[in-house]
Amino acid sequence: MAFRRRSIAAKTAEELDAMEAAGRIVGIALQEVRAAAKPGATTLDLDTVAETVIRDHGAVPTFLGYQGFPGSICASVNEVVVHGIPSASKVLKEGDLVSVDCGATFNGWVGDSAWSFGVGELAPEVDALNLATEWVLAEGMKAMVPGNRLTDVSHALEVATRRAEEKFGVELGILDGYGGHGIGRAMHEEPFLANEGKPNRGPRIQEGSVLAIEPMLILGGEIDSDVLDDDWTVVTADGSPAAHWEHTVAATKHGPRILTPRF
Repeated sequence: MAFRRRSIAAKTAEELDAMEAAGRIVGIALQEVRAAAKPGATTLDLDTVAETVIRDHGAVPTFLGYQGFPGSICASVNEVVVHGIPSASKVLKEGDLVSVDCGATFNGWVGDSAWSFGVGELAPEVDALNLATEWVLAEGMKAMVPGNRLTDVSHALEVATRRAEEKFGVELGILDGYGGHGIGRAMHEEPFLANEGKPNRGPRIQEGSVLAIEPMLILGGEIDSDVLDDDWTVVTADGSPAAHWEHTVAATKHGPRILTPRF
């Protein structure tokens, strides 16, 4: 059912520029959030920072109110993989691994990006997890080129994850059931992008196709998760820490183009 389209819808050059304008606002918000993520700050403090930055740039927080979500960011700490609800009771401490997912809508186009980072110094194995996840995203994005198929990106992410285990000296689990997605005027567009799978399947990537690519990896090899009673917060089944990196990426004749730059 997910593979009915023969190709992933393409945006024009002007539309990609408009998406990058939204994505740059997300990047600025993430940088400001990271700067505010100090011991003693709450995840609600981070949410306030992000919402302020987004609105000050004339955009709207995409996440706020999305299917009832109460925050402008997802703030996921340690064993929370994704969809953590910002809270005044969640106080950050030294050594926490914080994953912040952020979206902004600007002139009708959406940017979506996630960044995991430490509060102060991370434990060596958690730092390795985070560096590995960043690297897996970078490797997976290389498959986002015209002529490839959707699952070529999935396969690239899976292969990179296995290579990252050796490169960074950690065992990694690919979170089951979650992945990336098409994006444009809506945050979630077709198709769903799995973070693992066989290559050369699904719709064709064409020049101007855009995907949100987002590996979510768990330290120690766990792949299962649970959703808390708030119906949002996704935690690792065994309580191990997880990292989440994401960029909105366009396929162009010059190669992958990151539409959510942070620097």
